[in-house]
Amino acid sequence: MGEVFFYHLTRRPLEAALPELLERSLGRGWKVLVRGTDAARMDWLDQKLWLGPEDRFLPHGQAGGAHDAMQPVLLTTAGDNANAAACLMAVDGAEVSAEEVGALDRVCVLFDGNDDSALARARAQWKALTDAGCAAQYWSEESGRWEMKAQKGG
Repeated sequence: MGEVFFYHLTRRPLEAALPELLERSLGRGWKVLVRGTDAARMDWLDQKLWLGPEDRFLPHGQAGGAHDAMQPVLLTTAGDNANAAACLMAVDGAEVSAEEVGALDRVCVLFDGNDDSALARARAQWKALTDAGCAAQYWSEESGRWEMKAQKGG
């Protein structure tokens, strides 16, 4: 059974924190599915990933292409796992089910700590997933680096 990590973004925006987490996941040999809630926002995130430093290129694509299954990182708003990812990164309040946590190696929920509605959504996801028996960790970058601040289950 997998686990869910909640990443509380307080110092950097999503487009700065996500590449680091994607690199770590790819380094573990995992394919990653990045699930958002808005197609335009996923287009924007796709552009940000393409504009990263050349020496830290992150191979990725957007769902709906001919080669979705082969993408190491696939950006989507859909609920399926088109690239057979081992890791799901949910952004912008995208839904994650306890079944997905159980089926994947890791689920990451990234949320903006400066947005009250994002905080409320993340708290609701934490409660729903831990109440369903999922092991969860809460990570904060408040000190300037990721530190685990809480853990439940597992």
